[in-house]
Order: sequence, then structure tokens, then C-alpha cells
Amino acid sequence: MSWRIKLKLERSSAFCLDADFSIPSQGCTVLYGPSGCGKTSLLRSVAGLEPDAEGLVSLNDRVLMDSARGIKVPAHQRQLGVVFQGGELFSHLNVQDNLLFASRYGNGTRDSYEEICQLLNVHPLLQRQTNDLSGGETQRVALARALLSQPDALLLDEPLAALDQNSKTQILPYLERLQMSFSRPSLYVTHNLEEAARLGDYLVAMNGGQIICHGPLNEVLADPKSGLVEGSQACSVIKCLVAEKAGEDGLALLKMGSINIWTTSDIPIVGETVRVLIRARDVSLVLSPASDTSILNTLPVRVDNIWSDGQARKIIRLAVCTYDKEAGVAQYLLAAITCRSCDNLNLVPGQELYAQVKSLALL
Repeated sequence: MSWRIKLKLERSSAFCLDADFSIPSQGCTVLYGPSGCGKTSLLRSVAGLEPDAEGLVSLNDRVLMDSARGIKVPAHQRQLGVVFQGGELFSHLNVQDNLLFASRYGNGTRDSYEEICQLLNVHPLLQRQTNDLSGGETQRVALARALLSQPDALLLDEPLAALDQNSKTQILPYLERLQMSFSRPSLYVTHNLEEAARLGDYLVAMNGGQIICHGPLNEVLADPKSGLVEGSQACSVIKCLVAEKAGEDGLALLKMGSINIWTTSDIPIVGETVRVLIRARDVSLVLSPASDTSILNTLPVRVDNIWSDGQARKIIRLAVCTYDKEAGVAQYLLAAITCRSCDNLNLVPGQELYAQVKSLALL
């Protein structure tokens, strides 16, 4: 089951989208890259909103476009839910009527209406006019409207780009819940690597209208060939089980196999699996676990790979040693340290040591 995308779109002599790739249709695929690299053009072409796009687009066994065979399904018949940066709600309808329109159009049931309204917490907004909504509220309503159309897939074009940091922080948990609660595939456009890491299962890196690389998100994030592990943006994502919600000291307990991880981040229901984003610059390394330290999280790791990131830094890819057969596939951390520190510790692939991560650094 997969997306098959082969597209060409010439905007001008200075820019041409030329993409040819196949990706899994399950989960959230992030189209990532700098502004102007072709992410939105690709998404709009998949949605049927770029009349000059040529090529092939199919989702599982359904062909949406095949220029060679003269097939181009109109945008409104592609059964794709699209969410734009500004939400694009109907301004002449209030929130409830926006949602009911989508529900009727997509043959949504009353049960799905209630479920989606509850999931995105839009019940308090139903009687509001769309021009009275904040940016975060607008995007929650836009997401609800897209889901109520009963699409085969969701296409999200930088839905958080126009929001301030506080609004982004508030809406990210809703997006994460969508990924857990609905089985529909999604294509998600962003130029924010942390956002991509929080939400994506699969990552497609783009630049200059081209596909640079693509693969499972954790693999691409930790691959030096991807170009995403350089500088301050280098990060990794680990999956943990919520063991305890925050107590009086404000710390919640996560479990990664047999390892305890403490965090100050807002944590959802106990028993759920959550993603934890860790910046490489927030990971330090020690040869033996320290007891006289303020850092609460000490993870046993094994050096998997080492490469240079400029003159003074090295990036260390670390396989986390959970000592738990039930933990599943290996998970990786990235640590950014100075070349001098790497030499002082005599780090080599295969070496076992410990990674330290501050609880305040977990996102």
C-alpha cells in the first residue's frame, strides 16, 4: 500500500519541480525542506490544484492522475482533505455550519461528527463566527472540517506556519492525537525540522524542486547523507510508554524498554506511546553513570557511527541499549560534542557508554 508520485511542474525558468518517488501510504509522511524548495507545489499537484502539473499520482490502487493515459481526476473528486496555512474557512458560515457542510459533503455520520469535535475540542467554538477565532482555533476547525469530509488521505500545507509559538505548542498535541486516532494517511508540508520529527513517520527531504532522500523518519534524521544532522538542527526521536503522569514535582515518568526517562513536558494518558524529541546538542556522554549530577536521565548506549560536523564538532549516533526483548526495533540518539571531547573519551564504533539528557530538554 503506497503513494506513487511522479510529477513535473515548471513555474519559471528558475524553478522546476521534478519529483519521482514511492512512499508508504500508512501514517504521516512529511515533505521537508527550505522555503521555495517545491514542497507546497508538490502537495497542490497531488491535490489537483496545479493545472499545469504533469505525471502520475496514485494512492494505493486508485489513480488520481496519469498524464500518459489522459487521466486527471478533478480536485473535488480526489477524496483528499486539504488544510492550508490560513485554514480557509467559509467566512459567511459560523463554525458549526462549516463543519456540517463538510459532514454532509463527505457523507459523515453523526458519530464521526461528535468524535472529531471532541478530539479537536471544537464544541466551545461551534456558535462562533470564523473571523472571531484565533489562529490556533482556526486550524483546529479546519482540521475537523477536513476530517468530516471523510477523505482517503489528509494533505496539510504548513498548518502551523502562521501561528505564534504559544499557539503551535497548543495545537501540536491535537495533531499528534490525529495520527494516533485515525488510520488515514497524510502528507504534511513543513520547513520546521522539530515539527517534522514530532509528527512524521516517514520523511521526504526536498531542495530545489528535487527529492534529496526519503525513508523512515528516524533513519533519515540519523543518516549523515541526508544533510539533516548538521548544525544546531540535528535531533532524534525516541518512542516511549507513559508510565506515570506528572506528580507534585512536575515530572512525568516514561519507559523505554527497561529505561526510566523523566520529563517536564505535558504528557497524555498513562499507557499511551509518545514521541520524545531530543536535540543532539542537549545530549552529553559519560563513560560510567554519574551519581553526583543534576541530570536525571542516563541511558545506556552503544556508539553506532561517528562523523564530523565542521572543524570543532562531531556527531555521534548512539543505539540505545534497552536490555528488553519486548522493546522492538533499535532506537537511536544523536549527540553533538566537540572533537576534543570525542578524543578525550576515545570514542569508537561499538563502544558502550552512557548518554545524559536533562529532563528540561525533552520535547
